[in-house]
Amino acid sequence: MTNKFKFLLSGVVACTLCASVAFADTAPAAPAPASVAVVDVQAVVNASPAVQALKKEQEANAKDLITFIEKARKDVAATTDEKKKKSLEEKYNKELVSKREKYEKAYTSKLSQIDESISKTIADTAKAKGYTVVVAKGAVLYGGTDLTNEVKKAVSAKK
Repeated sequence: MTNKFKFLLSGVVACTLCASVAFADTAPAAPAPASVAVVDVQAVVNASPAVQALKKEQEANAKDLITFIEKARKDVAATTDEKKKKSLEEKYNKELVSKREKYEKAYTSKLSQIDESISKTIADTAKAKGYTVVVAKGAVLYGGTDLTNEVKKAVSAKK
């Protein structure tokens, strides 16, 4: 090897070493460890005023359907003409299906809204407390800070 080539090679090696040392200080830091919280979601759901109201509404709707069915049965039983009886049965069956679908659609919509609200409340509470991960309490064998009571209070405050 010639002296020029050795000199050039040693210069390249020196620059590479300097660059690696210079960039070593600017390397990204290791991510902060995750802080884990746990929430008893079932307890939060049971404590939710919106869920309680939805349960009462479901009970009222069930009573309404039972009343409707009883009235329909009486009307059909009181009819002696077979043609009219069959026509009444079809009419009441259509009405029953319509009512049930209406109640189910409303229930599903409200349940979805409640689910979104509770999920957002859990996330907001965890973020406010500085937690990066929230896990359902039943899925954790050990560890994690329990945020259930704070979330229950926040859900109850929303009404």
